[in-house]
Amino acid sequence: MNKLIEFKNVSKEYKTGALVVKAANQLNFSIDKGELVVILGPSGSGKSTLLNLLGGLDKVSSGEIIIDGENISNFSDKELTQYRANEIGFIFQFYNLIPNLTACENIEIINDVIDKKIDGTEVLTQVGLSEHVNKFPSELSGGEQQRVSIARAISKKPKMLLCDEPTGALDSNTGKLIIELLINLCETENTTVIIVTHNSEFAKVADKVIHIKNGSVESIEIHETPESIDAINW
Repeated sequence: MNKLIEFKNVSKEYKTGALVVKAANQLNFSIDKGELVVILGPSGSGKSTLLNLLGGLDKVSSGEIIIDGENISNFSDKELTQYRANEIGFIFQFYNLIPNLTACENIEIINDVIDKKIDGTEVLTQVGLSEHVNKFPSELSGGEQQRVSIARAISKKPKMLLCDEPTGALDSNTGKLIIELLINLCETENTTVIIVTHNSEFAKVADKVIHIKNGSVESIEIHETPESIDAINW
């Protein structure tokens, strides 16, 4: 497989007066194209910092982040904006849908910031919501709202999906459907999916598990044959 992501001695420090907090401390790892990767760790371990650095929402204090051969650590704010718009799909726990826009409009609003125009109806059909294109978020279940957010994230065919506790607000059956959808994107679209979570059960279905503790990589597991979705205890 080809490398998509490389973290090389990546650190991120936050200063509050004389206090220096290392939210990321000398991170080193790589992720291949098409991999499903789980970033696992307790609250405060540095998972969100890692996700923000990878998504271009924050800049490194030192080290390099290489994405598909480009060092985004040196990107300007404008270049990072374009990177996020064209290369990254974000999926959050609480959907972040605009309440006064329909499901279709929530997807097509991205047309304001990218060059290629997206057909919201077509993307919603891919996630099984063809009958809900004109419904507002308040008319959808939690699982349906999360599928709209996934449709929005995948609509521009990003190189990677960054998922922050994507099933945290869902029941077990709906959560299973969402994880199955993400696995399918890896297998059929060669999308790299990165799930940040504290739920160790998700590790069972991952190609790679990166354990984070106190801002550092504690260990990395490689699963040559990940388990099926049925192995997860919800």
